[in-house]
Amino acid sequence: MSFIQTNNIRGDIFGGITAGIVALPLALAFGIQAFGGIDSPEAPSMGALAGLVGATLLGFLAALFGGTHSQISGPTGPMTVITASIVSAAWTASSGNFSAVLIAMAMAGIFCGLFQIFFGLIRIGKYVRYIPYPVLSGFMSGIGVIIILQQIYPLIGKKSPVSTIDMIVNFPAACSDNVSLMALLLGVGTIVLVMAVPRLTKKVPSTLVALIVMTIISVICSFDAALTIGNIPAGLPMPLFLKDSMDLSGIDWLQVIEASVVPGLTLAGLGSIDTLLTSVVADNITKTKHNSNQELIGQGIGNACAGLFCGIAGAGATMRTVVNVKSGGRSQISGMVHALFLLAILLGLGSLVKYVPLSVLAGILITVGWGIIDFRGFRDLTHIPKADAFVLIVVFLMTVFVDLLTAVGIGMVIACFLFMMRAGDLIEQQYKGGVLTDGFDKNTPWEDETGVTEEMKKHIYIQRLNGPVFFGSITGFNKVMHDVPEGISVVIIRMKRVTFMDQSGAYAMETAIKDLQAKGIEVLMTIVQPQADAIMHKTHIIPTLIPEEHSFKTFEDCIEYLKKSEK
Repeated sequence: MSFIQTNNIRGDIFGGITAGIVALPLALAFGIQAFGGIDSPEAPSMGALAGLVGATLLGFLAALFGGTHSQISGPTGPMTVITASIVSAAWTASSGNFSAVLIAMAMAGIFCGLFQIFFGLIRIGKYVRYIPYPVLSGFMSGIGVIIILQQIYPLIGKKSPVSTIDMIVNFPAACSDNVSLMALLLGVGTIVLVMAVPRLTKKVPSTLVALIVMTIISVICSFDAALTIGNIPAGLPMPLFLKDSMDLSGIDWLQVIEASVVPGLTLAGLGSIDTLLTSVVADNITKTKHNSNQELIGQGIGNACAGLFCGIAGAGATMRTVVNVKSGGRSQISGMVHALFLLAILLGLGSLVKYVPLSVLAGILITVGWGIIDFRGFRDLTHIPKADAFVLIVVFLMTVFVDLLTAVGIGMVIACFLFMMRAGDLIEQQYKGGVLTDGFDKNTPWEDETGVTEEMKKHIYIQRLNGPVFFGSITGFNKVMHDVPEGISVVIIRMKRVTFMDQSGAYAMETAIKDLQAKGIEVLMTIVQPQADAIMHKTHIIPTLIPEEHSFKTFEDCIEYLKKSEK
């Protein structure tokens, strides 16, 4: 909160309002998805309200107390999938008691916030960077598939089952039983608009255009009111213990607390990962640096308060954050403006939201799920190390068919085990060769660099890499690759001692090279070891970014090439 900037008020206000416009349909859609397992006509309106309350409170408080300048927080795919399982389990266990459902969701959100505050206080944020790319890829792709499967049912006017297996097994029967053709047409039209509008203009959010256009069409066509959101209660949200509709008598609070700890921890873990990844994205765009531990504290305060007011838990939202930044948002004020915009909707325009068809929100979420899937990671499965491919597939399948937190945990264990095996083999080979090096060396010249003249040093920068470039060394790698001085026209990346590179390392190398080339810097490589050379060829870094003629067998060949180029 101490570094809130006030020198970009106009940009922050415009960015916040734009992000709020994008967030509105997503808050409604994620809220309804969270209550999708409840078989009651009141579920859509209650879910929409919970989504708006969560987006408003989390969005404001996470911006106020967080550690990322331009972060926009609210309901996200991973958090909503977990919340949906909590809501569905409470509905079943209580035999359809809405008070029990709200209490279970609220307590899980409160514990989520408390755990995140604890994570920030013990400074655990910095360890998120050690999660390997295949684990994140498989996890996010699994989340995307779950979202799509859940929304196929509302797309045809049906109630979605809770478990993924039931969604798949029961779908043929659902298709043969009174499918709402109008709902399907509205949903498909929504998907088409969300995909088509950005091709025509990027000045207006495609999700909002689709929401408004398809809702107007549904009203004109007298669409079945039972398949719309329905009335959302207007006015300021009230805390859990002050809600008139809540029956708190006879509640065994000790039992509720015990039952909420594990779901709260699950939400906190996923929310922290989701948020800090978005913080990294924001840093890359704005060229700033977030405070990961402060961000977790801000998210924790926001989620705890959202839970207290019966809003669904959320996290830093990548798409909304990017929209905010692209629209001029640069400080935490933009995140607070986004939340105030949603509050205005909640207070004044809730009556208009009741006409929105559930199939339209399903169409929006299907595009969200599609965007979450890491198609690039799957395309590269045959090109990356087999261990990375194995981890990605295992995490993906476990995310879809088992449990999200279990998937991440097992994925991390497998990734660490496989890495330890590979690292042990590499270190043994280095000992046999008489060389044991580690880290990134940018100051000490190597023995074969005598051919570099003082004149060449004025415009040539030599980056020496020692040891594996893998998910655990990406932070150090990114740091040294951004340390290129001003006035440099050529960067030579020395790869002689890079004996291993994984998928995370390859993608980090690709990003670093693109950043250098975008500045007009020519990038050359020398003595690329076989394993690193193979993965860079398979991921097309060589020859797409680095032509074959710019990768040299010896450092002397590279210097000779530069001398000839200068002539």
